[in-house]
Amino acid sequence: MTNIEYLTSYVNQFVETIKQAGVQDIVMCPGSRSTPLAYAFAKSEGFQFYRQIDERSAGYFALGIAKAKKNPVVLLCTSGTAAANFFPAIVEAYYARVPLLVITADRPHELREVGAPQAIDQLHLYGKHVKWTVDFPLPEKDDANLAFVERHIQRAVSTSKVFPMGPVHINVPFREPLLVDMEQTLTTVTMQVPEIGMLVPSEEFLVWYKDILQNEEKGLFIVGDSLQTTEGFWEFAKTIQWPVLVDPLSNLRTSIPADCMDLCIDQYDAILKNDAFQKAAAPNVVIRFGAQPVSKPLMLYLKSHKPEIYIVVDESPIFRDSLHIATHHVQVAAESLWVKTLEKSSSNYTDSWSKANKIAMNHVNNYIQNETDEGALAGVLFETLPDKSFLFASSSMPIRDLDSFFNKTTLDIQLYANRGTNGIDGVVSTALGTQAALNRPGYLLIGDLAFLHDLNGLIVSRFHNCDMTIILMNNDGGGIFSYLPQSTETNYFEHLFGTPTGLEFSHIAAMYNAQYNAVHTKEDFKEALAEEKSKDIRIIEVFTNRQVNTETHRKLWAAISKELDSVWKV
Repeated sequence: MTNIEYLTSYVNQFVETIKQAGVQDIVMCPGSRSTPLAYAFAKSEGFQFYRQIDERSAGYFALGIAKAKKNPVVLLCTSGTAAANFFPAIVEAYYARVPLLVITADRPHELREVGAPQAIDQLHLYGKHVKWTVDFPLPEKDDANLAFVERHIQRAVSTSKVFPMGPVHINVPFREPLLVDMEQTLTTVTMQVPEIGMLVPSEEFLVWYKDILQNEEKGLFIVGDSLQTTEGFWEFAKTIQWPVLVDPLSNLRTSIPADCMDLCIDQYDAILKNDAFQKAAAPNVVIRFGAQPVSKPLMLYLKSHKPEIYIVVDESPIFRDSLHIATHHVQVAAESLWVKTLEKSSSNYTDSWSKANKIAMNHVNNYIQNETDEGALAGVLFETLPDKSFLFASSSMPIRDLDSFFNKTTLDIQLYANRGTNGIDGVVSTALGTQAALNRPGYLLIGDLAFLHDLNGLIVSRFHNCDMTIILMNNDGGGIFSYLPQSTETNYFEHLFGTPTGLEFSHIAAMYNAQYNAVHTKEDFKEALAEEKSKDIRIIEVFTNRQVNTETHRKLWAAISKELDSVWKV
């Protein structure tokens, strides 16, 4: 065999093993050293192939696809700093438990650490932020190499999918010449795909657990992000009749059965700011499925009213309990605990949560109707979202407005955000990747600083069809900081935290041939949302005021708390 035949067999084996392992999506950045794998992926049928010229944005685009599909996505680049630019998205994937198959092409061993161009130390480049890393052998005349490739690819895919899901890193060195034989027959893969089982509870635990569900009235369910499935949850919750505090990212605030509406508590962030209700609603038992929700008032509430039993259900052995109050960590699939028990009737405890929730919801609806700040405008957006669409919320103010103002609904609307590390980088790209995976109309709620962080993410719209409406809340700076203690230091706050740029984004819209609306009033915003979408990308830039936003939010919370006081304060 010639060198080109060895190389072709090697990359064919590599690609076909990935396909057999169930990977469907490839995100590729152009570069010379990754040429053999790029061509092998391109000629292999059965993959969805995406291009992005900016590695940093490509990493987040792949993250969005994997987040939506809950299946590994290949992320491929050339050697050098291209690989380093994947790092922010890999960190987010690691902490958000999103499976990625990160493949970095590399110089051969003799060109490492000798001053060769575009060569950096790529071994363990991502440190502890990947679940596993491996340096592959060079494509040479050795049958053991092909066996190594097949088995280590299978291991890499399985490792990314085993809980906690996350990124793995495969470093692949290539010598020149880098061309492959495009006509060579693809390799047959002989190894079977490994089976990954489901963790289930012991019979002893189930007896104890069912007894609590059956006999405890003052119990709460909390449901956060990162559940593998939500199917069957509401049927289970209906039999237990405990209030369910539903983080928007759990995707249980949507598609709710009509007879479970009263159990769904979506205004907990507002009502838990009230001391009187906190005392009246202190639970004996809390069972949390998924990650800790976004809400800070909920975290403070749990920390101050430590329940006697606090069960955290997680498919991973990693103990997610930043409050240090959990009494039990149960490593099982969440759905294995949605068990059948004797049906219970609603209790006074559940009714009190439902009553407080309705009080807050009435205030929120009036606020959305009458105010003009960012929160009210976000509420208008949420009420406008069509069935079978999805919304991606940036970190900082958008995710908090989602938590506060996205009311529970029977509509099928999926909600996403990057909450692994809560950063504002890569949001545009992650949203576009999510849209590519879901293939449903997408809406992105984002602030001006987060949008600036990832303008290059829009480049992907030049290569692939998109359906994205971007609601850009331009308050000229970092709105979230206005709610924090540092905002009281007026001499330096704007310079260090507010960071106004004075930018508006009509020229960016023109650069990417995006549909554009500049919005200064609530009525203009409603008209823009109602306008027919005519291009792949639509940008609705909404100009708002940070100070007004802070004042109206606090006014709303005070009004809710005042009415709660009138009902629960002794």
